[in-house]
Amino acid sequence: MTQIAVADVLDQLADGPLPFGFTAYDGSSAGPADAPFHVHLANERGLRYVATAPGGLGLGRAYVAGDLQVDGVPAGDPYPLLKAAADGLRLRRPSAAEAARIARGLGLGVLRPPDPPPEEHLSRLRRLTEGLRHSRRRDADAISHHYDVSNAFYERVLGPSMTYTCACFPTPQSTLEEAQEHKYALVAGKLGLHPGMRLLDVGCGWGGMVRHAARSGVRALGVTLSRQQAEWAQARIEAEGLADLAEVRYADYRDVTEGGFDAVSSIGLTEHIGVANYRSYFTFLQGRLRDGGRLLNHSITRPTNTARPRAGGFIDRYVFPDGELTGSGRIISTMQDVGLEVRHAENLREHYAMTLREWGANLTRHWDECVADVGIGTARVWGVYMAGSRLAFERNEIQLHQVLAVRPEPGGAADFPLRPDWTP
Repeated sequence: MTQIAVADVLDQLADGPLPFGFTAYDGSSAGPADAPFHVHLANERGLRYVATAPGGLGLGRAYVAGDLQVDGVPAGDPYPLLKAAADGLRLRRPSAAEAARIARGLGLGVLRPPDPPPEEHLSRLRRLTEGLRHSRRRDADAISHHYDVSNAFYERVLGPSMTYTCACFPTPQSTLEEAQEHKYALVAGKLGLHPGMRLLDVGCGWGGMVRHAARSGVRALGVTLSRQQAEWAQARIEAEGLADLAEVRYADYRDVTEGGFDAVSSIGLTEHIGVANYRSYFTFLQGRLRDGGRLLNHSITRPTNTARPRAGGFIDRYVFPDGELTGSGRIISTMQDVGLEVRHAENLREHYAMTLREWGANLTRHWDECVADVGIGTARVWGVYMAGSRLAFERNEIQLHQVLAVRPEPGGAADFPLRPDWTP
């Protein structure tokens, strides 16, 4: 049996020159030696990860486990390498016969899957033990997996605003904090918030929108399925002297019994709802509004309405279990179908790429502290996830839409200006 060097396999499958240098544990190498980025496959376990879960999941497992090592990029931020690969690496899919020959040459042991890194969540099949997809129990577990990591870690990565959603940059030179404040002001403007109004913010995170509204004299209620978020947010509300106007509850949004709100904001929650549940979701939110009240939905979307909604393997196992994305048209049509009148929509995808750039820079700046907070594996998960997401927004593979709707009054009045009156 003819043995094959690991680097030779990469050379055989690459359609054109490699945009990075590559070395493997067997001493083989490929790509230019003077490349700005170098990738090292440190051991056979890493090769087995890649061979048994082709694509992003296998590569992600090897990277998180430390078996796939990257040089020439900022600590914890592989974005430069991912961009170089996206721009210059083309890999062809081997035929069945060629794949069998490669496996024999590398040793059939590479087809034996290793145990995944401990940071990985259950597979979709094994998640059935936690309940049906998007049941209350399973949603709570998925949210906890992603958000109940470490408030200290999030403070380092997200910055003082503790806002884990797309910012809106008023200028290319604006800081992350300025952009997050501008985003909250934009949402408040679209919702037409004024002192004395009542706001419901579902999936409120660490309470950024709730506190922004309360500082303007709005009575705001936020709900989140993350206990750590709720505790942090409520403590910040009290520290800022906003307890008479603001509240954040650790609760499922479906447990909100109050109604008659002047406005509802959903900032970054729709991704967790499930496309099949959109109708019941928007029906519920509509039911919390008074006649003439407004709803703003802010969520990651796909460029089309026909693409498969489920996230890829790495994102599903490590970042957003059970997360689903679809196009803005699907969201808009569902909102219309439940009786909401859509009045405005815009795509902020470039802003999310910029937001992720700043989060990645924060992770790099505080890399040692972040590793101490959550462990090297989880820190790597966040680094590669944010870098990959940034690239996807830049390449128009995913988008970010804000959709503004109103619950019309029985006679059709919408209590809406003739033209948008908020600051763009």
